[in-house]
Amino acid sequence: MFRGSFTALITPFSSGQVDTAALKRVVEHQIKAGTHGLVPVGTTGECVTLSDDEHRHVVETVIATAAGRVPVIAGAGSNNTARSIELARFAKSAGADAILVAAPYYNKPSQEGLAAHYLAIADAVEIPLFVYNVPGRSIVDVSVDTMARVAKHPNVIGVKDATGDTARVTQHRRAIGADFIQLSGEDASALGYNAHGGVGVISVSSNVAPALCAAFQNATLEGRWEEARDLNDRLQPLHEVLFAYSSPSPAKYAASLLGLCSAEVRLPLVECPDAVKDRIRTVLEELSLI
Repeated sequence: MFRGSFTALITPFSSGQVDTAALKRVVEHQIKAGTHGLVPVGTTGECVTLSDDEHRHVVETVIATAAGRVPVIAGAGSNNTARSIELARFAKSAGADAILVAAPYYNKPSQEGLAAHYLAIADAVEIPLFVYNVPGRSIVDVSVDTMARVAKHPNVIGVKDATGDTARVTQHRRAIGADFIQLSGEDASALGYNAHGGVGVISVSSNVAPALCAAFQNATLEGRWEEARDLNDRLQPLHEVLFAYSSPSPAKYAASLLGLCSAEVRLPLVECPDAVKDRIRTVLEELSLI
């Protein structure tokens, strides 16, 4: 179930409110393009600026629109363990297939604290849990030893690894076993990640080029490495430009060019400057997306 190209969904806004019609349009666009799964209310979905009601609404809307056609991994991350448990309970009640829990940001917990955080959530809610290790945003790095410790819990089934360190795949496999589901959290290194044994990616770029990203993942999973390299070469400029400014502002501008939603983001994020917008338009034209 959890293999291939999973899209870290943007959350469309209109005049400061969640744009439900656009969100449904985004989901349909993803599924029709062959995306293997959806991940709402993660960092790309601007989860930290959503109210609790908005968070729940986005999760419910994505699950209802997907209607079982692809799995949904709902974001349930917080730097407050009690709130993560609340979000996990809601995700389960809404029908999510799994949850994604980012390492607590700002608090800078110790490895002991990280383990206690994840085990508390896993104990509280019986739903498959993916650890989201993203030290570039959360500052803390979930070590291989800590990952192995929490992975002993039957509800902790995998990782979204945004460290950019492809050696982690082998280290996790040796420490935890081959059944632990390893998904890359970084588009630019996803080729190497899968070559080491990863089975997919939770992708920002697939908001913009879902068919290409799904084809790339299919090629790696089926061992068609030359085709995968060719697709990766085509996608690399997109991976780069989508992080040329604070994410997800570039992805939202790209989505606006595709007619999916507005480019609107919430403060403290702002829209891309014109120079970045020009680069995004050029990349989309090169990929024949517009």
